[in-house]
Formats: sequence, structure tokens, C-alpha cells
Amino acid sequence: MSELTLSVTPPGTDRVARAARQAAKVRRWGWWYQAEWRLFSMKAYLSSIFGWAVLVPLLYVLAMGVGLGTLVDGRSGGIDGVPYLTFVAPGLLVSTAVMSFSNEMMFPVMSGFKWQELYFARAATSASAGQVAIAELVAVTIRSLGESAIFWVVLISLGATSGGLSALMIPIGALSGLALGAPIAAYSATLANEGFQFSMIQRFVLNPMFLFAGTFYPLATMPIYLQWIGWISPMWHGTQLARALSFGLPLSGPEIAFHVSFLVLAAAIGCALTVRNFRRRLTK
Repeated sequence: MSELTLSVTPPGTDRVARAARQAAKVRRWGWWYQAEWRLFSMKAYLSSIFGWAVLVPLLYVLAMGVGLGTLVDGRSGGIDGVPYLTFVAPGLLVSTAVMSFSNEMMFPVMSGFKWQELYFARAATSASAGQVAIAELVAVTIRSLGESAIFWVVLISLGATSGGLSALMIPIGALSGLALGAPIAAYSATLANEGFQFSMIQRFVLNPMFLFAGTFYPLATMPIYLQWIGWISPMWHGTQLARALSFGLPLSGPEIAFHVSFLVLAAAIGCALTVRNFRRRLTK
């Protein structure tokens, strides 16, 4: 008489196995799940994003490029050998990308820690605190690429730039935004309460960069005691690269390497500090 051996699977084994697989998946792709949520959450203020991406650049270009540009071109024949609209357009693209990126790294980051506390919820899963930080930067970088692309299309439609290499202004704008936005995100992650810190950033960091980082005129035309604002500003470094791509602003190889290195280094340091500060805040 043969014996029958029965294999009995303990109750709940399949459920435990599925949970383990899901946890492993989250440990690997948790940064993208968080980034995906962040992008979807932006639908709550999609109209503001659309207005910033389309109406703001359109109004800036028409006012500063066409309106003021008519006066500049009539008096001096343009700047750097090109019409004023052609000169100012790349700077407007980069400065808009930087300011948009920076704004996303202030109150929305504080909300994730203080008001909604969704960062803590994500970090309580198999996703790590570092993945939450990386996800925030990835999501806003994707948004910045989209906004820069729309801005580029607006510039082409107005004849402020051409196709070809000028399309590289899109990643330059996003990289410039990351170079300033990442350090701001690192700082935002250290704040337990919001007083006037973000207002001070707007007033004493973003606005001076916008006005004095060569967006509207060559940096060399400014007094030497103000030029340092441009030298330390991602806006100026990004604008110089964007102008080289847009209308062929003459830059030597070392100058291009310097501008790119500045942006990459600032972005890398900012990202590292953001990951560190998120880990400290979410794991303490």
C-alpha cells in the first residue's frame, strides 16, 4: 500500500509572498512612485502651472523683447550683434525655469514635512528617506523640462530663436533650475516652522538674480561691485549657455566648461544636501 504525501501550504503564505514582492518592488522603485505622486498632485494647481508656462513667458517676451526691444534696437542696433528680442529671450527662458523650480522647493517641501506629512507616510513604507528626497527633485525637474519646452516653442513662434541646437536650451533651463532649487530644497527640509524665510529667499536671492544676473543686458555692462551676483548665480551661467545655443554667443571651450561645471556642481551639492537633510528629518 503506497503512502500519499500531502503538501499543505500554510494559510496566508501567498499573501505574505505577494507582500514581500511588493516591498522589494517599492525598495527598488520607491523614488519613482513618489515622483509620480508629486507630478499628479500638481494637477491641483494645473491652471497656475499652465499660466506660468505659457502666459508669463509670452508677456515677458512681448514686453521686454518686443516693446523695449524696439527702443533698444532703434537706438543701438541691438546687443551683441543681434536684435534685443533675440538677446533677451534665452535669459527669460532660463530665469523663468530657475524661479519656477525654486518656488516648488519651498512651501511644497515644507508641506510634505509639516502640514500634510506625506513624506513621513512614504518613508514608513519600504521606500527610504533618500528615495523621497530624490523623487521630489526628479518630479520638479520633469516639470521644469516641460515648462522650458513650452517656453522654447513660444520663442520659436515669436521668431526669437530658431530650431536646431537652440532646443538644448530646454535641458539647460532645467539644469539651471536644479542648480538653485536643490539647495533651496535642502534648506526647506531643515525648517520646522515657516516665518519669513521663504519671503527672504524671494526678496534677497531670486529677485536680485533675476535683475542683476545678465538676463536683460550683458553682465559686463554692470558695475564691478554688482557683477558678483551673476558670477554666483545659476541664472547667469545657464543664460550664457542658452545664448550660445540660441544665437551663437561666442564662448570659448574653457568658458563653456566653466558654466557647465558650475551648474553640475551646484546641482550635485544641492542634491546631496537634500538627501542628507531628508534622511535626518524622516529618520529621527
